[in-house]
Amino acid sequence: MSKIVFTLGGNRSGKSDFTQKYAESLEGVKTYIATAIPFDQEMKKRIEMHRVKRGKKWDKLIEEPYKLPFVVSDLIGKSDIVLIDCITIWLSNLLLKDENNISLIYQKIDELILNISNINYNLFIVSNEVGMGIVPENRLARIFRDISGVANQKLAEISDEFYIAFAGFPLRLK
Repeated sequence: MSKIVFTLGGNRSGKSDFTQKYAESLEGVKTYIATAIPFDQEMKKRIEMHRVKRGKKWDKLIEEPYKLPFVVSDLIGKSDIVLIDCITIWLSNLLLKDENNISLIYQKIDELILNISNINYNLFIVSNEVGMGIVPENRLARIFRDISGVANQKLAEISDEFYIAFAGFPLRLK
């Protein structure tokens, strides 16, 4: 029986470490989906740090910055445990690729939710909570905050388990 585990948290909240350890505790073929694009030296270092933390416990690594709904469907029958890290990076990739087509991003979120409803593996999803601060000053940041909030709400709703991480401590909400 498959389950969906969704972990939300702020930057450096421990959400990725918690979710990775939880997923690694299960038996089966494990696939890690990374959504980041190494667009500068700092991001390249972050990606390398994630690679080192993953170690050799993962059977497959898929680096996909845009086509996440497709990858989720494509892994049906190929993996037992899948971890997506992270939703907000995926959303920022989509937004930066075409910030004038916001409705397409909302369609991609709905496509992801629909595809998740058809999976037969344990899915672990990591995302950032970006709406707990002040209203951003610029338009693009406000759009990103709104899109992320909608995606996080939809993912929390369909999840079997929902955690929020604060300062390295995950709190189960669902």
